[in-house]
Amino acid sequence: MLHLEHLTLSHFRSHRRAEVHVDARPVAIYGPNGAGKTNLIEAVSLFSPGRGLRRASAQEMARRPESLGWKITGMLRAGGDAHEVAFTSEGGASRNVTIDGKPAPQTALGRISRVLWLIPSMDRLWIEAPEGRRRFLDRMTLSFFPDHAQATLDYEKAMRERNRLLKDEVRDAGWYAAVEAQMARTGAVLTANRQSALARIAAAQAGAETAFPAADLELTSTEADIPEDEAGLRAALAESRFRDIAAGRTLVGPHRADLYGVFAAKGIPASDCSTGEQKALLISLILANARALAADTGAPPLLLLDEVAAHLDAGRRAALYAEIGALGAQAWMTGTGPELFEELGEGAQRLEVTEDAGLSVVRAL
Repeated sequence: MLHLEHLTLSHFRSHRRAEVHVDARPVAIYGPNGAGKTNLIEAVSLFSPGRGLRRASAQEMARRPESLGWKITGMLRAGGDAHEVAFTSEGGASRNVTIDGKPAPQTALGRISRVLWLIPSMDRLWIEAPEGRRRFLDRMTLSFFPDHAQATLDYEKAMRERNRLLKDEVRDAGWYAAVEAQMARTGAVLTANRQSALARIAAAQAGAETAFPAADLELTSTEADIPEDEAGLRAALAESRFRDIAAGRTLVGPHRADLYGVFAAKGIPASDCSTGEQKALLISLILANARALAADTGAPPLLLLDEVAAHLDAGRRAALYAEIGALGAQAWMTGTGPELFEELGEGAQRLEVTEDAGLSVVRAL
């Protein structure tokens, strides 16, 4: 089973120093608003590729006013394997990663851990701009395909090069050929990964007994009929050059994809559902993602659920905790008070986070 068993923070956000020892059970974290609970699970979110649940820069994560740099270390255990992972940033520099004492790219984290999260800012997923849904989709996709992160980086690098040509109003087709070939090759991989991830989520929802409503998901686009295969995408990019020159950016490709969701039982678009229904759909997708990963890898991912209990009544909280228990996942959950986690009973460990003179203090209970 994948879980963190030791976590140490130094000068990270509001934590000057924190050391946590936990076992594989869910972790209930409670304390007043602003005490540093979310900062704690943000540190855990860095154990997967990307910028973490807040998408913050390394400089933004440094404790202030010192801004001395920060360090996070943790021991990840999966079955009989254990990996010591460390993150450091000095003086606002970019984040460095080491795995078992050796420097590693962030993309390597996807091969040793899977981390899913649900945070309050995601409550607007179904009604915000497509970028947020695309990011949500890619986080799901990355959980199944660790190399999706590298494919995304390669696609975005090629697109930036093409956009420079467009802004300079270059019209010579020869300048575009190589960069469009790279975009088409990596873009086809992105689309195939996304479609496969959605199929796995659908299967995980269909095969589960759950108290949370299922969502039918579809990959759509702000641009009609974007080709999914490499040859078709390459042709579409070539055909769109003059239009893209006028816009100064690339208007066709998987970077224009969107995620369309429907409340399956009611046949209502997720964007038209009530706030409570939208939240329930999100929880359902996170749980389905976790179930699918457990089926694929033999172990559930780490779950980070920030303030999730505050939006659920006692019945729904009990249902959520029961599903987490059935998964066997180490879920890190935050809330303002211990009463929000009563339904967990002895099935969880508890941490209290308080504030003392501007410092976060973590205490195991």
